[in-house]
Amino acid sequence: MCRALKVMCVAEDAASLMALKQATVSAEWELTPGATEERSALDQIDVERPHVLVVFGAFPLLLELAGERFPGMRVISDRPAQGVSAVAGSPDEVRLLVLGMPRPGGPVG
Repeated sequence: MCRALKVMCVAEDAASLMALKQATVSAEWELTPGATEERSALDQIDVERPHVLVVFGAFPLLLELAGERFPGMRVISDRPAQGVSAVAGSPDEVRLLVLGMPRPGGPVG
């Protein structure tokens, strides 16, 4: 049995989050609700356990804490930072970067 790839988006405001999610959505993975601030993003990561975190905007604490707490999670961002797996020049590049990452494996728990 395959597990669906989960992708979570984080952006600085509701309009930016909606645009990022629209650019990221795909039939090939599940898109979580997303967040517009660090605390709610961390809470959602704890619940949703996304495989890929897409962060557009200045969220240095989120990137640091997510990397410490979930070292296997891949991160796509609009800027280079520690723990970022890939940098997207625009939201339109995100889908291709997610597609280029390996699918999660292992038994379904």
